[in-house]
Amino acid sequence: MSAQGLTYLFVLISFAVYIGIAIWSRAGSTKEFYIADRGVHPIANGMATAADWMSAASFLSLAGLIAFMGYDSGVYLMGWTGGYVILALLLAPYLRKFGQFTVPDFIGARYYSKYARVVAVVCLIIISFTYVAGQMRGVGIVFSQFLNIPINWGVLVGMVVVFMYAVLGGMKGITYTQVAQYCILIFAYMVPAIYISLLITGNVIPQIGLGSVLLAEPDVYVLDKLDTVLEELGFRAYTASTKSTVDMFAITLALMIGTAGLPHVIVRFFTVPKVADARRSAAYALFFIAILYATAPTVGAFARLNFIDTVHETEYSKAPSWVKKWEDVGLIGWIDKNSDGLIQYGPGKAFEGKLNFSKDKGRGEFGERKVVNPGSNSENEIYVDRDIMVLANPEIAQLPPWVVALVAAGSLAAALSTAAGLLLVISASVSHDLIKKTFARNVTDRQELYYARVAAAVAIIVAGYLGINPPGFVAQVVAFAFGLAAASLFPAIVLGIFSVRVNKEGAVAGMLSGLLFTFLYIVYFKFLYPENNQADNWFFGISPDGIGTLGALLNFLVAITISKFTKPPPEDVVNLVKKIRLPESVENN
Repeated sequence: MSAQGLTYLFVLISFAVYIGIAIWSRAGSTKEFYIADRGVHPIANGMATAADWMSAASFLSLAGLIAFMGYDSGVYLMGWTGGYVILALLLAPYLRKFGQFTVPDFIGARYYSKYARVVAVVCLIIISFTYVAGQMRGVGIVFSQFLNIPINWGVLVGMVVVFMYAVLGGMKGITYTQVAQYCILIFAYMVPAIYISLLITGNVIPQIGLGSVLLAEPDVYVLDKLDTVLEELGFRAYTASTKSTVDMFAITLALMIGTAGLPHVIVRFFTVPKVADARRSAAYALFFIAILYATAPTVGAFARLNFIDTVHETEYSKAPSWVKKWEDVGLIGWIDKNSDGLIQYGPGKAFEGKLNFSKDKGRGEFGERKVVNPGSNSENEIYVDRDIMVLANPEIAQLPPWVVALVAAGSLAAALSTAAGLLLVISASVSHDLIKKTFARNVTDRQELYYARVAAAVAIIVAGYLGINPPGFVAQVVAFAFGLAAASLFPAIVLGIFSVRVNKEGAVAGMLSGLLFTFLYIVYFKFLYPENNQADNWFFGISPDGIGTLGALLNFLVAITISKFTKPPPEDVVNLVKKIRLPESVENN
């Protein structure tokens, strides 16, 4: 069977499993819809959390970042995994003991303020929609490439599937669907990694393969080979760094506390039976995530090496089929600057702008390729989007068609799992925090469940629209999600758990100050004046990607200072803080 036929088969089977689970686990109450009736086993919750976290960004983009950034990409590996250590130690057990449904629920109750709740909801919605636009676009791209349908139709199919198990099953349906999605995506990620490691180094364990010698050159190690090849082409060495120590630290910490403050991750720890299970869930999640994250450096390094060997100084007319295949959707582009017919790969941009496409109804999605501003001073002739490195890796390495199909199914599982989790968080915040807890407190459980499903449906429609019509800056707004989570929600949660003195005035002022500072800093350097986005212009040498660290420090400082000079929290709130910090064994005695 062809790769496309196998892809159809694998994807249809996986979709049937997802929808079957949704029907089996249909939610019948708000408790089941929001937190799966607190009946999820820690191992299952760890797998679901891992699937919820390992979005299209982790599955598709992380290895691509590593492939092209080399050593500097370590900030993502350390930051994203380190965030789960913070979750396990500082947040998960205490939030589970609080015993409510959402992150704004905790902030609203702890700071006895509807304004604090609304600020938390606004932060949550911004963060979640930032993520979900990329997930839905990723679904469309995968469908377009592997199933040969237009990107827009791919997004619509993804919307229908997510609608089925998110709206019907709620958190209960999403949880068990994400367990299945984790199994699919991790298998899809590891198989080609093991396959390629065997082909290049003869080692079945990819991580060992990365530190081994090449089969073709027994005296040369993989990373030494990659350093040599890149330096010969004019790039910096793969193992060299370009970031300052301060910026590396700031970005890593922002990613850590941003991860710990992401609402769709935190809410997963509300679904387990006991407080101790929340901590166990975090440990299991870290283990399941580490399987992919420890493999990503190998995938990235092998992909970059294979890409250079396959493409550089190859006749375009004889280029592998995957080059033209990805060129058709604009994720690879070539222009012959010296008219020799060879693909020259080197430092610098192949184009001043990216590729553009004219729409043509006769071809479904895209018409003839047009180059935007082809005149670039660099000698590089090929543009390659980093996100294709995982998807194209099996084809670059000439692996069997079933591996290509497996990667397609895994990438869809990654994008859909995170999209569902994000959409449920948005739905719960609207129906529970805004309607039930703020504007219509007298609604019944049945009415709240109805509003939750309507909110989920509306959120899916908005997410689908953003996937079909993505803003031109989707790649740039990644810093928003982590920066805003780090600067707004994380400090409020930590202070809410570990300080009895911080009050509503301090919390609201802290969240707003951290939020506005981080928001304005990123907007200034990423959107308004990108030409100024250089180390000489940054505060303390910290880039927009790491500014969430300063935003969090500002939040802490403002919240503690204002609380010191204003009225302390009421006694019932003080008792709440003491209660959630008290171990269950002590409390029961």
